[in-house]
Formats: sequence, structure tokens, C-alpha cells
Amino acid sequence: MKPINEAHVAEPGLAVVEVAAADDETAFAVQELLATRWAIAPADRTTREPGEPGVRLRCFLDLRQHPGHEADERV
Repeated sequence: MKPINEAHVAEPGLAVVEVAAADDETAFAVQELLATRWAIAPADRTTREPGEPGVRLRCFLDLRQHPGHEADERV
């Protein structure tokens, strides 16, 4: 995977989550679970690292926002 971009963790509440799983289905299930609680920029595919088992997935979380809530609703 590419190095984490500084902008993705530039402020408190921003996080990068890397998931290692046996298969695509499991990795996407974890991402979906995260999306039920926080705003995320989801991954659309997984990657395989040569010599490492399973697949990898990286998504970006904004812990300051909850899914489905607009900024003006948080007043």
C-alpha cells in the first residue's frame, strides 16, 4: 500500500484504518461496520501484498461526523 498522506491525519478526529482479512468479503464487511458509526471515505477494492496472507483494505474515517448527519444538524 502507498504511504499514508499527511492530509488524512492532519486534524484530531481523522483516522486511517487498514484492514487485513482472509478475503474481500470479510474486509468489506469490516468497512461496512465502520460506516455504520462514522463518516468514512470507503475503499472500492482490496489489495494483495506478495508474500503476505489475505487481502488489505484502507479506508479513511472522520470521527467528528456520524453518517447521515449534515453539519448544520449538529448545532
